Amino acid sequence: MVKKSVDDVLQEGIYGKKELHPEERRKFLGTLRERIIAALRQSQVREKETYPELIELMKQHPQAKLYLNGALNITFLKKYITAADKHKLDYTVVINKNHDTDIGLVLAYDYAVDQEEIFLSRPKKQQKPAKNSKLASLFNWFRRK
Repeated sequence: MVKKSVDDVLQEGIYGKKELHPEERRKFLGTLRERIIAALRQSQVREKETYPELIELMKQHPQAKLYLNGALNITFLKKYITAADKHKLDYTVVINKNHDTDIGLVLAYDYAVDQEEIFLSRPKKQQKPAKNSKLASLFNWFRRK
């Protein structure tokens, strides 16, 4: 074990314990990018419905922990807290008044998992053409000409 010098002890007492990648930790609600399984932005957490992909990941990773951004209203976080309780997943509401992040929540381990793509997104809905619509047939008639 390496002995700390008096200067190191004083610096730690004044500024707190040294932290690896502090900017990354502030962005990802106290954890590191390499530990994250999935993440949602604040705008995604504010949506009415939960992300089924995230709920499925909660089931698949019961040892992971859910970090929620405390800057968001509790009404938005409640649906994810309920899901975490249902799947017996630990969760923490992270409040950092000194730093703002666009991350709404992260599902992460205490160790590196190196997930390539962490941000979830909803599949885009495809519009179905109207069946036997008179208006649609009229547009098709004009396209042929």
